[in-house]
Amino acid sequence: MSRESILNAIKKNKPELEILPEIDLEVFHEDIDLIETFISNVNFVGGSTVQLDNLENLDEEIIKRYPNAKHIVSCSNKSQLATISISKETEPHSLESIDLAIIAAQFGIAENGAVWISENDFIVRVLPFITNDLVLILSKKDICLHMHEAYNIISKRDKTFGLFLSGPSKTADIEQCLVIGAQGAVSLTVFLI
Repeated sequence: MSRESILNAIKKNKPELEILPEIDLEVFHEDIDLIETFISNVNFVGGSTVQLDNLENLDEEIIKRYPNAKHIVSCSNKSQLATISISKETEPHSLESIDLAIIAAQFGIAENGAVWISENDFIVRVLPFITNDLVLILSKKDICLHMHEAYNIISKRDKTFGLFLSGPSKTADIEQCLVIGAQGAVSLTVFLI
């Protein structure tokens, strides 16, 4: 069969679209401290958080946490620590020696300690995964309660590449051996400002 005949056969056998159910989001409302819940869940998934009152001490606090980082990419104008510049033309393989990536997160989710970042925030898609350590900068006012609210927020965005990221990379096998940094960053720190 040709490619065209296969695609035509698929189109003919495509099931009718299902209407999505109406969900009353008030059912999921909880009266909780969003910041404390977010911090607790970031810690639970292996990440860490640092709360700052303002941006003045951000770079100083990042250096305290990552004193040995030499190859640093900062995709946020809130940090001046970058030692390597990147652009849309940067070859992803050239980033294999990155010690630290600093990225501004658009919002966080208290329910699971995840954050939403998009390629508008980090230019080269591989950056949050290829770096050894990852710093995310998040405003305390940009934490939502749960994933229902998060999906509502991203439904209004420009349709670019984006992802929910929760903690550093980790994997566990059947013998219950947990490995941190298996397919990505070994550590993740969220700086809450």
